[in-house]
Amino acid sequence: MFRLADVPLSLSGMTRIPGRRVFLRAPSMDDWPEWAELRARSRTFLTPWEPTWPDDSLGRDHFRRRLRQQVREWRAGEAYGLFVFLNDRRRLVGGINLSNVRRGVAQAASVGYWMGQPYAGQGLMTDALKAILPFVFDELRLHRLEAACLPHNEPSKSVLSKAGFHEEGLARQYLRINGQWADHLLFALLRADYDSMLRAAR
Repeated sequence: MFRLADVPLSLSGMTRIPGRRVFLRAPSMDDWPEWAELRARSRTFLTPWEPTWPDDSLGRDHFRRRLRQQVREWRAGEAYGLFVFLNDRRRLVGGINLSNVRRGVAQAASVGYWMGQPYAGQGLMTDALKAILPFVFDELRLHRLEAACLPHNEPSKSVLSKAGFHEEGLARQYLRINGQWADHLLFALLRADYDSMLRAAR
């Protein structure tokens, strides 16, 4: 188990979060070529599910700006960006972002994720989502983890269900995806759900 105090300001040396077949860690500039190549190969696959890509979305400068923003957000406790890698080959396969961290009476955050097309449908994102739960509920001590997906995104709905999330309802025109405001199904995983999963695993 790692502590937030152990995370260096650059984030590049963060102790990895282990999963069954994958591990997660904060990105570094060294990841840019592999990230850009995977995103480029997966562009047609990903764009129906994501916000519109900026013109320079795969460029080195854009990646550097993203990293700087992530460092600021991580240090402020507002968001946590992580890359997902295969355990056996240490190959980048996707990413998970914990964002919109709210404290006070909410103690909640939102989770979003993407998977490169060559690795989709293999259960890797389910493994990655399960792997971050100790970080969310034990390290950050949050009460609620929220997710949203398009109603026709059956693979994403399956990932969330297998990771223990519960569907809670429909939010109209919730996010702007691929240039259009789109309805989303809302899901959540509570601390109590996580505790039940731990008891069942024992």
